[in-house]
Amino acid sequence: MLVLGHQNPDCDSLCSAIGLAALFNKIGRPATPILQGEPNPEAKFLLAQANYKEPEIRTEVAGEEIFIVDYSDWNQGTADMKKATILGIVDHHKLGDITTSTPLECWIWPVGCSATIVYNMYKFHNQTPDADVAKLMMGAIISDTVNFKGPTTTDIDKVAAKELADIAGVADLQVFAETQFEAKSDIASVPASELILRDQKVFEMAGHKLAIAQLELTSLETALSKKEEMLAEMKELHTSKGYHSTIVLLTDINKLDTTALIISKDADKVAQALESKVVDKAFELPGVVSRKKQIIPFLQSAFEG
Repeated sequence: MLVLGHQNPDCDSLCSAIGLAALFNKIGRPATPILQGEPNPEAKFLLAQANYKEPEIRTEVAGEEIFIVDYSDWNQGTADMKKATILGIVDHHKLGDITTSTPLECWIWPVGCSATIVYNMYKFHNQTPDADVAKLMMGAIISDTVNFKGPTTTDIDKVAAKELADIAGVADLQVFAETQFEAKSDIASVPASELILRDQKVFEMAGHKLAIAQLELTSLETALSKKEEMLAEMKELHTSKGYHSTIVLLTDINKLDTTALIISKDADKVAQALESKVVDKAFELPGVVSRKKQIIPFLQSAFEG
């Protein structure tokens, strides 16, 4: 069995795939975690902290048995995923458009992180993750919940992170989180072409495709200095892919605000759905940090309502 997260792997996509594959191996179901692409810098930081080898990158899974984590939409999987046998899904987002011809195992909870669900699967099976895997899953929870300050955070996430920290031997979660977010925010040498794809997901709404990436940073100063470069790259991507909108969310994880850059066929419609206004191909989203809870539902209402 292969266990894989979504395209443009973030911490949760990477660490939950590793954690779930490790659980399956403990209970006698041979499994291997894989990636659909290069993990982002924060995810690489967690791999280094846990001294864990980066999984293989594979973009073809036809004919394989797979378990997917952190998504349930076809367009976030491999191009040939419909030719694979999906055995199960672990996710904490809205239910996507994946359907199967055979029964499957689904763990879909409205919590802050897929790794929280994976850890509770360990409990269900009376298993304990190894220390290195526990550290990875703990880091994923810190990332997805914005160190427990994000609106999707639940008490289940907090308990999971604390217990995983104990298993991993991490004495101070706050210190670990601060170091992790420093790694996440180091974008000075990262080209704009890579930044606009950071944790990008493509959503289909009423026949339109909206590509929405998100950079979570301790300060927006460096990102905003690259604004024109990013907009140029976004325009090129937008044209080549035929998207309705290409959006990059620049989220300040200290102030808990977001500035959105946009290239769109109807930028005003997008901004108005989020109660904002476009100025110079950008719009402000005060208090917004969660794409899945504070952005996607409102865009869906605007496009599909």
